[in-house]
Amino acid sequence: MARNQIYKVIFLNHGKVYEIYAREVSSSGLYGFVEVGDLVFGETANVVVDPSEEKLRDEFARVKRFHVPMHAVIRVEEVDKRGVCKIRDMDAGDTVTPFPLPPQTGKKSS
Repeated sequence: MARNQIYKVIFLNHGKVYEIYAREVSSSGLYGFVEVGDLVFGETANVVVDPSEEKLRDEFARVKRFHVPMHAVIRVEEVDKRGVCKIRDMDAGDTVTPFPLPPQTGKKSS
């Protein structure tokens, strides 16, 4: 890798909007999922601690990589530097709504 790429990944999870930073984002081997790996968090030695970033750091403490359903991904951006990771509630004014999909049964209809 010629340069140190960082991606900002925004996705929906349980009615909340997650905004995280990662070095690896790709299509997953699991059909319909996006694979996110090598998460990037702020330095733990800082005196000022952001509680939402600490919550994310705790939630993903032992996670090497995870898979997000494709329909839950709002946006993936390649950025120059890492920002603050955060979790926020979906406001009533937000226009992004997860698209409901029926479960796949594996049966073909005739």
